[in-house]
Amino acid sequence: MSSNPVAETVASLMPRAKEELTELVAFRSVADFDQFPKSESEGAARWVADALTAEGFQDVALLDTPDGTQSVYGYLPGPAGAKTVLLYAHYDVQPPLDEAAWTTPPFELTERDGRWYGRGAADCKGGLIMHLLALRALKANGGIPVGVKVIAEGSEEMGTGGLERYAEAHPELLAADTIVIGDAGNFRAGLPTVTSTLRGMTLVRVRIDTLAGNLHSGQFGGAAPDALAALIRVLDSLRAEGGSTTVEGLSGGAAWEGLDYGEEQFRQDAKVLDGVELIGSGTVADRIWARPAVTVIGIDCPPVVGATPSVQASARALVSLRVPPGVDAGEATKLLQAHLETHTPWGARVSTEQIGEGQAFRADTGSPAYQAMAAAMAIAYPGQEMQYAGQGGSIPLCNTLAALYPRAEILLIGLSEPEAQIHAVNESVSPDELERLSVAEALFLRNYAAS
Repeated sequence: MSSNPVAETVASLMPRAKEELTELVAFRSVADFDQFPKSESEGAARWVADALTAEGFQDVALLDTPDGTQSVYGYLPGPAGAKTVLLYAHYDVQPPLDEAAWTTPPFELTERDGRWYGRGAADCKGGLIMHLLALRALKANGGIPVGVKVIAEGSEEMGTGGLERYAEAHPELLAADTIVIGDAGNFRAGLPTVTSTLRGMTLVRVRIDTLAGNLHSGQFGGAAPDALAALIRVLDSLRAEGGSTTVEGLSGGAAWEGLDYGEEQFRQDAKVLDGVELIGSGTVADRIWARPAVTVIGIDCPPVVGATPSVQASARALVSLRVPPGVDAGEATKLLQAHLETHTPWGARVSTEQIGEGQAFRADTGSPAYQAMAAAMAIAYPGQEMQYAGQGGSIPLCNTLAALYPRAEILLIGLSEPEAQIHAVNESVSPDELERLSVAEALFLRNYAAS
């Protein structure tokens, strides 16, 4: 990339980018204020606002969204008559899980073996730095040829929908000709990829009650209905013998038509233990991009250490259902709740509560913006051609933006390639990916302005 002035500028800015990402990762900005101080999220929001102000953005604002979090907005006017591009990222992060399991502290950006480790380094604080690098590179090489809006969300990882509802109430705010969502990732490091579909999601809490209180398992066990055992049966009913998701009424046979994902590559990326089988049927791409997938992400029950010999009176679980494009998340929620209630055994009392939802998304890949991005990525990644992949994860805002601005083109790029281990311990970002994608975004903005 060295013969390209934009690439040379980005390369020269990388030390500054590392310093800024270090500052941003240091905020424990988890949007779960029962676990983490709200002040940490507010501090990260102010950091983003200050960074936009320093770059000359106008109308920089901390937007108080209905879920109690803040999104950060700014507008940088372009030349007269220029198109407007919205750049998205989020500054909130997943909880660090077991901090002791991290090799280095999760909220201290640490370089190790050519990667930068820290919670949010790739998902998605690095995405904010990517946007800043791209804009700075254009400023240094003739100027930014489009109007730019930046929106940094504060609760994307919680799925609580604050920014979606704010955007619906203020539809003019994020209006743009094209939208770049910086919260996806390359299929693998070094292979430029746009994400053309996203699965939607729903989160449902299920509770089962069988007794007025816990009972001695010797005195009552064998006849007293065990709420935990009932819950285990219910959760097991959500999968077929081979591991496929089986929610009654929900179709699970769609096929993926884009980039192939080999089983051995997937086993390596997912770090599947030797001898352990993959679950589901169809190709890996079918399973993770085109079909529903249920995951039990939490169970309330006594921990092994300190457990007493008791029949449990009550048990709860949190169930995540990923919903493929073409399936309405609200309808999938109703089917999931009905399934959980229908499969509860022994007449046990069951209640379900939805606590989060996001719709699936499918992009129009034949649009001029995709052509502009393909040309940009070919330069940023010499010898590589832009690939189309799906993403099993959800970005609920995508569908909101697609509904609000049906003529806008939406592209998804980002730093969350498999080695990044987003949402897990030891999340990291590849500085090479950050550098190349910043170059690609800068060249995309230039190409798109000329299209």
